[in-house]
Amino acid sequence: MHSALFLIEFGAILLGLGLLGRVAGRLKFSPIPLYLLAGLAFGKGGLLPMGASEEFVAIGAEIGVILLLLMLGLEYTASDLVSHLKTQYPAGLVDFGLNAVPGAVAAVLMGWGSVAAVVLAGVTWISSSGVIAKVMGDLGRVGNRETPVVLSILVLEDLAMAVYLPIVTALLAGVSLAAGSATLAIALGVAGAVLFVAVRFGRVISRFVSSDDPEKLLLVVLGLTLLVAGIAQQLQVSAAVGAFLVGIALSGEVAEGTHTLLSPLRDLFAAVFFVFFGLHTDPASIPPVLLPALALAVVTTLTKIATGYWAAKRAAIGVKGRWRAGGTLVARGEFSIVIAGLAVTAGIEPALGPLATAYVLILVVIGPLTARYTEPAAAWVGRRLPARRPSPEPVGAAVPSPAGSPDHEQVREQTVSGPGNDA
Repeated sequence: MHSALFLIEFGAILLGLGLLGRVAGRLKFSPIPLYLLAGLAFGKGGLLPMGASEEFVAIGAEIGVILLLLMLGLEYTASDLVSHLKTQYPAGLVDFGLNAVPGAVAAVLMGWGSVAAVVLAGVTWISSSGVIAKVMGDLGRVGNRETPVVLSILVLEDLAMAVYLPIVTALLAGVSLAAGSATLAIALGVAGAVLFVAVRFGRVISRFVSSDDPEKLLLVVLGLTLLVAGIAQQLQVSAAVGAFLVGIALSGEVAEGTHTLLSPLRDLFAAVFFVFFGLHTDPASIPPVLLPALALAVVTTLTKIATGYWAAKRAAIGVKGRWRAGGTLVARGEFSIVIAGLAVTAGIEPALGPLATAYVLILVVIGPLTARYTEPAAAWVGRRLPARRPSPEPVGAAVPSPAGSPDHEQVREQTVSGPGNDA
């Protein structure tokens, strides 16, 4: 009976996701917000709570994040990664300063103490690699010029988690400085070792994985990815970082074949991840903390857009690409929930969990919208602002371009980069 109920529940979830995906496709909109709302409706405290399939959905959600990061890593080589990290580390520092500080300040203002301030700083700092990877794929921006900048910031954040999570864990547990330092050293060593292997032995790994049989290629790549991600997580390093570095290590025909084989699986499990997030949120816990969560979301939406804009400008990306980079980085997700979950388990502040959940829900819904509409909105504002200025040119001068026409820089970007992939 339990097995039959599981099949019914999980089948209903997949069917519902398929129908929601069709609706989003017709509206030319990312399906992520619809998946989250569906999870809220059928999760704890929702309209029709599900229980039999909960454990399987949780495992599927973890696999979804891992596959999202693996596929993102397949788009870039190890040399690309090293180059981007060397050139973009200042953007990582700016990202930390602009987005972690608001969370820490908010916790202090609410009187939660220093440990809660460190926790909430992490919640507001880290963008959701899973959500952003899905959004970039949905919008067809993986090949855009600003995408390496976005990717570099995400990788820097994920690698920073190898340092941050052991520190937070030690603070919450109240362990000694020596024990905390040992955990941190292990995490840093594992992350560095995986990165070294991916960069130094990427070609060897690709030859080992390579196979003309799609079935064998799928099994080996998927098994290797899950194995590395699991070992990384066991050693206090993000499973997402491990999966991403596996993707970086694969190159050439192996990467192309893997991308083709795993794309359907990625889409399936990624959808399960977003539903799972909603399933574990009690709608009744959100209203009491909605206003502070909304205020924090507004502030950190602006700071993330500023981060992406600054980083893209520093990389000599055009204005349109800068706005797209900023809008793409807004979404928060899996890491923020993990960080808040550690604090809730430790019992340091009862309101921190609901606040973090409401905050992430707001931004995970707004994130796909800002990714798509920040650049058009900025362009619309830019066109309106010059139109309000009195023309300094004398009578008889050339007639200015009509409202709505592209400015000189936009024309240059379209000419150089082509449609859909401008700078």
